[in-house]
Amino acid sequence: MNETLLIKHAVGGRTFVDSVKQSVSYEVEHADDQWQFTVHTPKHPAIEELLKWKQELNVFIFRTYDDGRPTLKIWYSVAADTVRYDAAGQKLMFSAVSCIEYIPNEFGYKL
Repeated sequence: MNETLLIKHAVGGRTFVDSVKQSVSYEVEHADDQWQFTVHTPKHPAIEELLKWKQELNVFIFRTYDDGRPTLKIWYSVAADTVRYDAAGQKLMFSAVSCIEYIPNEFGYKL
């Protein structure tokens, strides 16, 4: 299985973090009805811009399976007041308060 992490501006759709295009590692932990994210990345212009728009972030994880199962998309809604950057540890941290899992090919209107 492969995973891709995307952190996007919810309104404009602009991508701030894409784990396929950028060398970032991350962890997600589920506790107390929230998902705690830690993204290991140096501070760069996209992270600075992300922090300006922290009240309008969406996070997506795409899980692609090697056994032929369809890609699973997980959409997280970020709690704006939890977004922070630890410069000493080079970590972006935030919490998500909800998530929706779906298979993109099965989502939406079909004729």
